[in-house]
Amino acid sequence: MDMHTVVVGTSGTTAEDVIAVARQGARVELSAAAVEALAAAREVIDALAAKPEPVYGVSTGFGALASRHIGPGLRAQLQRNIVRSHAAGMGPHVEREVVRALMFLRLKTLASGHTGVRPEVAGTLADVLNAGITPVVHEYGSLGCSGDLAPLSHCALTLMGEGEAEGPDGTVRPAGELLAEHGITPVELREKEGLALLNGTDGMLGMLVMALADLDNLYTGADITAALSLEALLGTDRVLAPELHAIRPHPGQGVSADNMLRVLAGSGLTGHHQDVAPRVQDAYSVRCAPQVNGAGRDTLAHGRLVADRELASAVDNPVVLPAEGRVESNGNFHGAPVAYVLDFLAIVAADLGSITERRTDRLLDKNRSHGLPPFLAGDAGVDSGLMIAQYTQAALVSELKRLAVPASVDSIPSSAMQEDHVSMGWSAARKLRTAVAGLTRIVAVELYTATRAVELRAAEGLSPAPASQAVIEALRAAGVQGPGPDRHLAPDLAAAETFVREGRLVEAAQSVTGPLA
Repeated sequence: MDMHTVVVGTSGTTAEDVIAVARQGARVELSAAAVEALAAAREVIDALAAKPEPVYGVSTGFGALASRHIGPGLRAQLQRNIVRSHAAGMGPHVEREVVRALMFLRLKTLASGHTGVRPEVAGTLADVLNAGITPVVHEYGSLGCSGDLAPLSHCALTLMGEGEAEGPDGTVRPAGELLAEHGITPVELREKEGLALLNGTDGMLGMLVMALADLDNLYTGADITAALSLEALLGTDRVLAPELHAIRPHPGQGVSADNMLRVLAGSGLTGHHQDVAPRVQDAYSVRCAPQVNGAGRDTLAHGRLVADRELASAVDNPVVLPAEGRVESNGNFHGAPVAYVLDFLAIVAADLGSITERRTDRLLDKNRSHGLPPFLAGDAGVDSGLMIAQYTQAALVSELKRLAVPASVDSIPSSAMQEDHVSMGWSAARKLRTAVAGLTRIVAVELYTATRAVELRAAEGLSPAPASQAVIEALRAAGVQGPGPDRHLAPDLAAAETFVREGRLVEAAQSVTGPLA
């Protein structure tokens, strides 16, 4: 576990901090300013709770039951009940990194001083994160409006010492036992606190932040594999010239073209498009790679803009406005801004997967590969080569196309029509995670295919670019074998997937090119 500490203040957090806590096990602590803001907001709640007038979330029921005024004697029970009743998720357990991101982002909003919880509630949430205790959160239960209610409720249940959680060793046990082992006292919720622990876009935002990080790596990796395929197909790099992309100044397009050009620097394989099976132009999947990859990059940039805004937000309902001494209902919990971006990203992932697979298929087809052996086989006919690797890639592309159907266009009313339009942002986030995993595999298949093809060209006396050679050598050092007779392909493909996912593809190319964008 990383001993780096993330300090949570009143003004939000960063994507880097989310990744550090969710994936690297960084510790968290509240700043002095956050503790002061928590205490000030709580004073407002306590003052309103003492008044006879009903205040939503403080002395009323919730959702469609908000019309009932709740007396002081039942308010602690009210807060416990909302957590217990809303912890209604079903299905498989959500990944540990997602739950940690969810909890950390809820802590971020609590620390803003706009939720009205006591400092000790926020402190307990930090303690649970630092102890490596991960509440059991289920796949289904969030409509992405009023926040990620069921997932956050399962987390709040753990703070109360109820339900199940995963310990640092990965074993699922009663949450109360885990808290006791780590010296954490369960919280006894007071007015507004149960509601404040549930109302947020934290799950979908956490998954967005992690998907952006993963896609950033994949888009750079896809520029590299596209360059390798261009080399293997004896294509021309003249289409990557900066002056061509300057006259259509989409930022991402220019970045992708520059990445490819830098990977191809010094290649002895490019520019032979007039030598073997002469052609005036390369196929779209080769020639238009910067345009497609670049459009995806620009969508990532929009996604980062939305994520950064959300990371600076305090999402709750009602919210405390300490300076004015009041609590106001609002609609800031609606997940639409995040849900749309999650769906956009699933679309660009599907299209990047699609163009990637087309290059792979071209490398394997003797009628379009400009002199490469059928399926890059050692002895075609006796050997099938990489024929079925492309089948696997095609199946993944087909799945990504299905996952690109937006979730955010759907809405099913809930809470007796009080919550009559919802975002489905959690669903958008869940399918995007599946899409990112699939895209990683798709890029890995192109990497596996293109490196074999480049090595076959090199055997004919045509030298690849130094950056391409560095990628090939690193991939082979990772246990992924090169050309030869048929063998069990699944282990090679799995190793190539790990090589891409862990960023080693980008690192290998950058060892020659320097930093790629």
